[in-house]
Amino acid sequence: MSSLPVIIIGGGPIGLAAAAQLAERQENFIVIEKGTQVGTNFLDYGHVRLFSPWKYNMDSAAKRLLIQHNVRMPDEEYLPFGKEIVTDYLEPLAQLPEIKSNMSYNSEVLALTRKGIDKVKDANRAQSPFVVQYKQNDAIHSIEARAVLDATGTWQTPNPIGSGGIAADGERDAGARLRYGIPDVFGAEKERYEGKQVAVVGSGHSAINTLLDLAQLEGKKPHWILRKKDVKETYGGMEDDALPGRGALGTRIQKVVESGQVVVHTPFFIQSLSQHTDGTILIQGDTHSIEGIDEIIAATGSRPNFDILREIRYQADPAIESVPELAELIDPNIHSCGTVRAHGEKELRQPEANFYIIGAKSYGRAPTFLMATGYEQARSVVAYLCGDIEAARDVQLNLPETGVCSANLVYPSDDNNQGECC
Repeated sequence: MSSLPVIIIGGGPIGLAAAAQLAERQENFIVIEKGTQVGTNFLDYGHVRLFSPWKYNMDSAAKRLLIQHNVRMPDEEYLPFGKEIVTDYLEPLAQLPEIKSNMSYNSEVLALTRKGIDKVKDANRAQSPFVVQYKQNDAIHSIEARAVLDATGTWQTPNPIGSGGIAADGERDAGARLRYGIPDVFGAEKERYEGKQVAVVGSGHSAINTLLDLAQLEGKKPHWILRKKDVKETYGGMEDDALPGRGALGTRIQKVVESGQVVVHTPFFIQSLSQHTDGTILIQGDTHSIEGIDEIIAATGSRPNFDILREIRYQADPAIESVPELAELIDPNIHSCGTVRAHGEKELRQPEANFYIIGAKSYGRAPTFLMATGYEQARSVVAYLCGDIEAARDVQLNLPETGVCSANLVYPSDDNNQGECC
């Protein structure tokens, strides 16, 4: 089984970091990516400037490989846009000879299992190879693997706007009037939002970025719907944040709110959406309603999808849906900061031998995942799979402090975990 490849599911930053780590150790691997290219999720918010500079956004092994091939490195202190993560980093990395031939695009993983062994059977389980079933160009394929790394992230499964974690009444019927994610307000989607009455749901950096753009458009003031008790809870560490770009978001949104450029509804728990005869939407909350809304932007974070893992033995925390060992470190009911202690293979280990969930998906529904965290996860897991136990255990993670690390700043009724990955 040692001759079989390590299968990496997902061709984003963390998946490619694992690929780079394996390539550097001259190990066999295959990256299975659903999209037509690497970093497809980042392209969804390619117009957004990240709050962390390049020095936190590149994996160490990936950087070494790029330098070996004379690929020009970006300024470490520059704050890249989402699109630049793809064009200036992921695409050049995927084109390197050590990685290019191991990429499988347009490939959607359908299921993961052990060869000839269902989830219930114990005998010879760890000694049997994995079988990854995937669909490519309308054909179903299966490939065996000695290990599997799930780096699929959570971006494709956004949280609904309903207050109980499920879709609000009428949410599924809102259709084109409801947009999940971070729209390109000044670019491709400007005509959609300019002059319209827009409501933004969510309290994280995605919502803040969107509101800052909407506030600059000509027309009506955007509505900001929050479940937090006080809008000030969204401002973060501001000048105390070790990432100036992240702190600046809080400072800017505070000025916009205090100048009256945004209509704030907090705390507000959405119960239903209904459409008037004039086409506008009525948002009914627990305390009042908001009328005349033309467009709704749901920036309520995302959650993991475990469908492909049904036939293997994996564990997730019952509340956070993170890897169980991480739950206590990242539970938003306890922690308000985006920093977490160094962790690696040991904490990510699953009941299914040689299967790991890495990257944003390892955080489940918890907020504020940083790419640097995922890079260290990938490095440690790959070291372990390659038999370098000492390197796997030597986890090191230096994350910038948010300046708001206090359990008192987070409430159980908080918004649907505004997951960030930058």
